[in-house]
Amino acid sequence: MNDALDRWKKLSLERREILSLPPEKALERIIDSHQPAALVHSIPEEDLYFLVHDIGLEDSLQLLSLASNKQWEYMVDLEVWEKDRLEIRSITKWLDLLFKADQVRLINWLISEKTEFIELYLFKNIEVKIREHDQDPSDFGEGFFTVDDTFYIRIIENSFDMQADTPEVDAEIFRHRLQFLKKLLESLADFDHVKYQQILLEAKSIFPAEVEEEAFRMRNVRLAEKGFLPFDEAVGIYQPLSLKNIGSLREKLLIKDDGNKLFLPVPFYPVDLLKEDSLFTRALARIETDEILQKIQTEFASLCNQVITADHKKIRDSEGLREIVKKACGYISIGLERLTEKGEGKSPKHSGDHSVLLLRKYPLSSIFRVGYGLALDLKWRAERWLAKCWFAGQGLSLTFWGEEWTGVLGGLLIKKPLYYDNYKSGLLYREFTSTNDIKESENELNSIIAFDDLLSLMTITLKPISSYRLLSHKNLILTLWARHYLDLPEESNPIAIKEFKRFYDLLWSGKETPRKISLPMKESFIKWLSEKTGLNDFEITQSLGKTFEKLFIEIENEYGQVSTKDLDPRYIFLFLVEK
Repeated sequence: MNDALDRWKKLSLERREILSLPPEKALERIIDSHQPAALVHSIPEEDLYFLVHDIGLEDSLQLLSLASNKQWEYMVDLEVWEKDRLEIRSITKWLDLLFKADQVRLINWLISEKTEFIELYLFKNIEVKIREHDQDPSDFGEGFFTVDDTFYIRIIENSFDMQADTPEVDAEIFRHRLQFLKKLLESLADFDHVKYQQILLEAKSIFPAEVEEEAFRMRNVRLAEKGFLPFDEAVGIYQPLSLKNIGSLREKLLIKDDGNKLFLPVPFYPVDLLKEDSLFTRALARIETDEILQKIQTEFASLCNQVITADHKKIRDSEGLREIVKKACGYISIGLERLTEKGEGKSPKHSGDHSVLLLRKYPLSSIFRVGYGLALDLKWRAERWLAKCWFAGQGLSLTFWGEEWTGVLGGLLIKKPLYYDNYKSGLLYREFTSTNDIKESENELNSIIAFDDLLSLMTITLKPISSYRLLSHKNLILTLWARHYLDLPEESNPIAIKEFKRFYDLLWSGKETPRKISLPMKESFIKWLSEKTGLNDFEITQSLGKTFEKLFIEIENEYGQVSTKDLDPRYIFLFLVEK
């Protein structure tokens, strides 16, 4: 018993080391291993699937030949279904790969374990005729071939669930399918001729809808063990969970450390891609018990698979998986932060220990839902505001709020809310990864709502939108202020350039460049807003003080070095100025 555990421990460590290597190096190490088959069989199906794709399908034939039937089945389950329908091209592609990897084992596997599957595939691809003893084969027409002079087979050129973009593609696909099916049928006949005839007979008479439905059901049962739930169940990962409700959940059962190391085949890829520094990764690093860490790692892999299903994604390599891992890690971290903040009797210096306790106590899916719920709360708040806000009532589009605020609103108002990153990390939008992201978006949303409330308290009559070159919240409020300061009619019409230059000269303090807006002008702006809205100065500065300060800085950056004589209406966007 101890010898078996020692061998399993050694195999577990070797597997982990190999999977951390670049794909080509990993393949070399496996092939050169003392027991390559045992090593491959010890790799979890999820990891082997990603490794095969990272190496390249055609370059992984040796690896596929060493894989177990269960590992084959996992790959086929993921690859050959398009929602709830079998995809003929993918079946042909993967059966051909496995045929090249190990022809005899594939035929034996199809006959002994996947009989209904291969019968359904043949039903959709071939037409079968049985020759009577006195019948001439020419009676069947062109395109038929036989391996035993009894069963004559013709490949259906356009299978009813296959579509091609061009005739050339269609012809190439048909040639490949024809070649493969001939090889497959000949090999079936050579392996077991009686079984070959039986499969052909049954393939002629099956009820395809029933067989396909049952195959899909069994496939879902197998994948559910890995976290690939049916979509209507998987999407439950996005159902928000409140702090009040998480406390009523049943705590998860953890393995007790009794000194016997099990070295379970825990999926490696999802955890290995956890490169981001986050509360979740730091909490994982603090877990010292191997059995508990393995359970959480397996749970995390299952959660990633559930997210893949819920997002309608097909992830075939580690690069694609990386985004799912970051998303899962981010919302788990947000959930941990939220639960830690609300933890009774937990001081900030012990937040790391508290996070470990939370990981041991609650399912990762529940913590994920707590984190995602915070983003969803922001989305719902934005939608409720949008239904009754001033700007939408005026028929204005989201672009009214300028690039930054439009980005924030755009990220919150889509089906699954995203954080507006504005290319800081190379992306315009990304998933929320921390409570800081949540708080930043919440602050921006608060500012937008406060600005809209401010505009709603002012009597503003807008012209038809087409009358404006580019109307925004910034140039609208600044233009109204400038017109008031110049004793012009307080309407949203553009200011004549001559009048604007007069206001422009009064805007600055001093003549040194870059110029700064004078304090009296800022005070004049707040005073004007107070008069127009009925709010006092404190209320305005408390809700929008930072927003207006940023607006004044933007004016200084844009025009602080521009002299009055050089003003050109074509390049003035923070005020509405006549051309």
